[in-house]
Amino acid sequence: MSLPIPPHDAHPAGTPATAPGQHASRADSQHLQVSPSAVLERVLFEVKRVVVGQDLMVERMLVALVARGHLLLEGVPGVAKTLAVRTLAAATGGTFHRLQFTPDLMPGDIVGTRVWRPSTESFDVELGPVFAHLVLADEINRAPAKVQSALLEAMAERQVSIGGRTYRLPDPFLVLATQNPVESEGVHVLPEAQRDRFLMKVDVGYPSDLEEMTILQRMSVDPPAAGAVLDAAGIVALQQAADRVFVHHAVARFAVDLVMATREPERFDLFGWREVVEYGVSPRATLGLVAAARGLALLRGRDYVLPIDVADVAGDVLCHRLVLTFDATADGIGPREVVDRLLLAVPRPRVAPHEDTADGVPGAA
Repeated sequence: MSLPIPPHDAHPAGTPATAPGQHASRADSQHLQVSPSAVLERVLFEVKRVVVGQDLMVERMLVALVARGHLLLEGVPGVAKTLAVRTLAAATGGTFHRLQFTPDLMPGDIVGTRVWRPSTESFDVELGPVFAHLVLADEINRAPAKVQSALLEAMAERQVSIGGRTYRLPDPFLVLATQNPVESEGVHVLPEAQRDRFLMKVDVGYPSDLEEMTILQRMSVDPPAAGAVLDAAGIVALQQAADRVFVHHAVARFAVDLVMATREPERFDLFGWREVVEYGVSPRATLGLVAAARGLALLRGRDYVLPIDVADVAGDVLCHRLVLTFDATADGIGPREVVDRLLLAVPRPRVAPHEDTADGVPGAA
């Protein structure tokens, strides 16, 4: 399995592989043939040249990219959420638009609108900034509900409707949204339907003291810039490679059991959990667990998914989809604590999918 990507010196650091909205020309490069995991490793290297620390956030961004899933980043201001998304866009070479969500934003400011042309006495359609490969929705919870609903169609259907016509979004298309959990004034909580459209939600914390010193040394004067490793076609090739990652039925069963435990906790000896979990997660969570596990396995250099891959992404895939009861919230029980308890209660497959059992049947659990 190999992918065509430009060599290291095809483009200077900090410059995109192509002009916005264009694909790389044939004269651009003599392509190298390398494995998908090697391509992802190079993208990771370029991002880490700029972003200090935040390893989990950067890893989940790459997983979301190859899994075709949208990502929600939650953290206080100044912890490199916007910088990480912008750097990923530079490293992957696709078109990139940043949307600053504000209380006075209108749906047409995102998806586009019809414009009257007096010279032709007709309406033309001006497409909005959502038409890009990577869209950064900065402080998404500051926009009112009608703006969030306009983005919902783009995230779910990968299309927008303007003036009775439907316009397809580019492929690939990924929304990376950020939100601040601290402020409450002028903030609109994302509805459950929109949270469910995000493949993963990642909590972004503060850097350590060593990382803080590295940030000071690296970013205070002449900060580095990421070089382009891929183009839009390369991202699609990575996504297709992730689709081919093998998932054994025992691992798939493990993912299904995690989801079912949020809906029918008694089946897994989680008695009394009706007072903790009001609503379990939707079938999108099952699809998301497998898709994210495929992407993580590919990033780790494997063409098969292990149970640990599913367990590692379970918190990021399930937490924002869980609806806890008022009593659980009042008692200080959070979604992460619930998912950690689920991982202890739901048994994992006993044999890894790539191993053979004593009777010669591969992947028996």
